[in-house]
Amino acid sequence: MATLTVLAWHWLLPMHMAPMGFTTVDPPTLYPAWTAQTAWLMFAMWSVMMAGMMIPTAVPMGLAVERMARNHQDGPPLLAATLFVLAYVLIWTGFSASATAGQWAVERLGLMSDMMASASAWLSGLVLVGAGLFQFSPLKHACLARCRSPMGFLLTEWRLGLRGVFFIGLRHGVYCLGCCWALMALLFVFGTMNLVAAAGLAGLVLAEKALPAGPLIARFAGVLFAAWGFWILIHSWV
Repeated sequence: MATLTVLAWHWLLPMHMAPMGFTTVDPPTLYPAWTAQTAWLMFAMWSVMMAGMMIPTAVPMGLAVERMARNHQDGPPLLAATLFVLAYVLIWTGFSASATAGQWAVERLGLMSDMMASASAWLSGLVLVGAGLFQFSPLKHACLARCRSPMGFLLTEWRLGLRGVFFIGLRHGVYCLGCCWALMALLFVFGTMNLVAAAGLAGLVLAEKALPAGPLIARFAGVLFAAWGFWILIHSWV
């Protein structure tokens, strides 16, 4: 899991330094027409970024899966943990496809800058407010509770065999997506290739999942995001 994370960030770093490298137009324009190659590269960028951000937050669950597989003798423990991670990443790859479509739509509406960040105060404000309010939602905290207790999750979700472990990875990925999708949407505000923001959001997700005060941290972040969004909306209105 550590190797996959390092490889993901290593692959993303050059794009962070030169985000316009995705375009195939020479000279580059503000909103070049997307080609199949552009769409594929955007999807690959989102997929690798989600892997780099979210795999570290699943390490406690991955280690718990390895221990459970060893105790239940459900095949080689390392293979079981690998299948769990692949299934977990598959869920976030699905999110990446939706994020790619969303980026295309935002660009077509002229709401994104050439640095792949929101160019609209209204878009930024609404996304920030939405993400902030979601931090207080029952769905957020129900999913977060499932992510914060690896052994508790596995005791209720365990399935026998390697196929069962893959299913568990999918289930955990769905709960993780339900917990964190709104935070990932903030990348449209900060910049979809802003790796500083991506690292900050990944750290926030890890703190929510791993620290004793995780639910409190989630609510505190929600207050900050919502207040920031309302401030942007008020100033854009005035």
